[in-house]
Amino acid sequence: MSTEPRINDRIRVPEVRLVGPNGEQVGIVSIHDALKLAQESDLDLVEVAATARPPVCKLMDYGKFKYESAMKAREARRNQAHTIIKEIKLRPKIDPHDYETKKGHVVRFLKAGDKVKVTIMFRGREQSRPELGFRLLQRLAEDVTELGFVESQPKQDGRNMIMVIGPHKKKAEAKAEKAAARATRDDDSAADTVAAEE
Repeated sequence: MSTEPRINDRIRVPEVRLVGPNGEQVGIVSIHDALKLAQESDLDLVEVAATARPPVCKLMDYGKFKYESAMKAREARRNQAHTIIKEIKLRPKIDPHDYETKKGHVVRFLKAGDKVKVTIMFRGREQSRPELGFRLLQRLAEDVTELGFVESQPKQDGRNMIMVIGPHKKKAEAKAEKAAARATRDDDSAADTVAAEE
């Protein structure tokens, strides 16, 4: 079944409720009169509400309408932010320096507006001490609390313990902030160049 609306001669009903090109109500007219009006004004007769009784049709430039709706859909797709889940893997007995490095990655991902899945991998006897992993995840969540929140609490999954941290700001907001920071940086460097030339 096609999702395209029926236009002109494809509309096969005896009468339609006609809407003019500027949205004004013309009223219920026979299909022949509606087609004649469309031809005289050099527009298409487009069925906009097929389920209504009688069906509602509008006089419009169908090619232009299709083009504009395709552009709107394209613009909506471009502005749509894709949520990406980044993953960081830790061990229960992580070195303090390594922990700081991993925490830095989590901070960077959250600032960019991405979710972070933190996985703690247990090996051998470490599996009998899940509280070590739980404490490490709690510590990490507290360290990044100003950038993100715990979206799913730590839970054991076989040999791993998993927690998901979501960012406070949306991906689109993070992108806008990054673009604004880049613009001010470019302005500053341009001003520095002008000052150096003088």
